[in-house]
Amino acid sequence: MNIGLSSQGNDAQTFYIFSNSPSGVILLCTTLIIDSVETAVEAAHAALAGGVSVLEVVVTTPGALEVIKVLCKDYPSVKFGVGTVLNIEDARKAEKAGAQFLMSPCTVMIFSAYTAGAEAIKIYPVSALGGENYISTLKKPFPTIPLIASQGITAGSIGKYITAGASAVVLSDAIFNKEAMMKEDFDEIQRLAQLVTLEASLARKGNSKIKR
Repeated sequence: MNIGLSSQGNDAQTFYIFSNSPSGVILLCTTLIIDSVETAVEAAHAALAGGVSVLEVVVTTPGALEVIKVLCKDYPSVKFGVGTVLNIEDARKAEKAGAQFLMSPCTVMIFSAYTAGAEAIKIYPVSALGGENYISTLKKPFPTIPLIASQGITAGSIGKYITAGASAVVLSDAIFNKEAMMKEDFDEIQRLAQLVTLEASLARKGNSKIKR
């Protein structure tokens, strides 16, 4: 596995571990927190149909590994991972279930992790650290290190992060809207996924304004 990491302020970071990661930059990664296996799978289907290319399932909620198994079987070409991995046992279980990347808290330095083989660095919680301005600041000393912005990113702000230098953004409520999840409105989840995917694509092309 290749490793990346995510920053949680000062020197508290989170490793983002990739295995067989796709070439190029991941533009959208979503985090799915599970209420039930069935709802999680349906919500994931909707998000993927809307254009999401990478999905992380948080391991601390019931059924996470079962969801990973189902999704890996249904979408063999999509990258699925497990978040909030806190020990080796959970990491092994996640990998056995089919997870292709893991995230877990630790304390490391950005440059040290990158020179050790990190593929990307996930900045979390980015909004509390200064948002897109923090990304822009980090890109000055680390212009060649891919940064993944995470936490508090909404539809409408994706373009700002991409313009500031983020290689990718991680979205949660912007796709898995709480009301839509509660109502199991998977058409709405797909619509939101399509919206943010378009916004990210336009931002990459230099135009972050889209009609909503």
